[in-house]
Amino acid sequence: MTAPTINWQAKHFDQLTASELYQALKLRVDVFVVEQTCYYPELDNRDIDSEVIHLLAYDQNGKANASGLLPLAAYLRILPPGLCYPGLVAIGRVATDMDYRGKGLGHPLMQEALRLCQQHWPDFSVKISAQEHLEDFYRKHGFVRVSEMYLEDGIPHIEMLKD
Repeated sequence: MTAPTINWQAKHFDQLTASELYQALKLRVDVFVVEQTCYYPELDNRDIDSEVIHLLAYDQNGKANASGLLPLAAYLRILPPGLCYPGLVAIGRVATDMDYRGKGLGHPLMQEALRLCQQHWPDFSVKISAQEHLEDFYRKHGFVRVSEMYLEDGIPHIEMLKD
């Protein structure tokens, strides 16, 4: 199956419209809190850091909502060096809308995220806290496992690093 035609939007918090922010937070809550039944503080004050990049993947062929926004197919955030891990960039809150899973969107999402990391912080390694079952997915993007499995919100996770 081919990936949908995506309109990539990379924005800082103060560049997001209220509707874009709502879409991003709704997708994150739908995936992590509702679907995965993880009750955790989703709003962690990191989103508002002036250097955090919110990567939004809009389906160009989808039907716009009442605010005129296209469907948000996937999302992630990129945190600058030191905000999450000392001396490392972090990628987190990687989420794909249920309707877009299995359509080849995950790899282009990660490629765009890594391109942005290289563009903004070329001299820093990137670290992720990945759900353990996604290790092979992230390995295809150059990440290597650097920790034993640990539970985060009841889900097996591992730390992975890309130099």
